[in-house]
Amino acid sequence: METSTDTARRMKTVAIVDKYPIVREGLIRSLAQEPDLAVCGVSDDIPTALRLVAETSPCVIVVDVSLKNGDGLDLIKRLRSRGCTAKFLVWSVHDDSLYAERAVRAGASGYINKEKPIEAIVEAIRRVSYGSLYLNADMMDSLVRRTVAGSHREPSPEAIDELSDRELEVFRMTGQGLDTYAIAEQMKISPKTVETYKARIKEKLGLDNGSAVLVRAVRWVVENETSTIKA
Repeated sequence: METSTDTARRMKTVAIVDKYPIVREGLIRSLAQEPDLAVCGVSDDIPTALRLVAETSPCVIVVDVSLKNGDGLDLIKRLRSRGCTAKFLVWSVHDDSLYAERAVRAGASGYINKEKPIEAIVEAIRRVSYGSLYLNADMMDSLVRRTVAGSHREPSPEAIDELSDRELEVFRMTGQGLDTYAIAEQMKISPKTVETYKARIKEKLGLDNGSAVLVRAVRWVVENETSTIKA
């Protein structure tokens, strides 16, 4: 039985960056009902968002594409360049086809339309907080197809060979869609150790962020399964 201490350890802090107060308040009220998610601050523009993240170090940052005085994707890039390790979920009224892939390229772990039910938005936050990529099925398929087609700079096979056995196991499970906690459970290690392996994988493969690791892992799994079927 999970204790209050266990829940506290798994608690994920969330920062909300959105220019509309009514939207922020609605999400705050919804997250207040979740035992594993807690809002640590809100912002409506880039300068205050930068200060908020520096002061609170949130686990997840929910950010709109259009902010009070700037662009949400630019905010993500700026925070990534400063070494921010938070997971980003972009939410917007814009159609997924316009911004979802751009969000992932900027360093986000997911994209969801604001018109989705609040339950779906909360689940998206939870999913990215555990290390999963959150996109609708069509956008995930499109992203995988583009990646498999080689439209991005990819590490060489020799770089993959540099991964240790445990790192490769984490890499494979990541590509299968398992989040950090699921990987930790299967490998009988702590979530912190999984994140350490992911950081080493990112460094060895020369990738920019966790989202890039996830996309590359998905491609590797797809290629591996395809090779197995053809064989």
